Amino acid sequence: MAGGNLIGRAMSYIVNEILVEGLANSTAFQRFAVRTNKKLQDISLKAAEKKEQLKDATKFFDTFKNQ
Repeated sequence: MAGGNLIGRAMSYIVNEILVEGLANSTAFQRFAVRTNKKLQDISLKAAEKKEQLKDATKFFDTFKNQ
């Protein structure tokens, strides 16, 4: 049984190495990765801005409610 597991792990390693090497050398994949990263950063910034706006709105309504 250990031999089957070893062969499976070796095949997985080889396929993984080929896949990683292929993607690392692919200009199309690199462009995709850069664009995706940029969009995720933009979304993160917008989410942080909305979070601050929500905090401000919550403070405003709490103050309004208490008066």
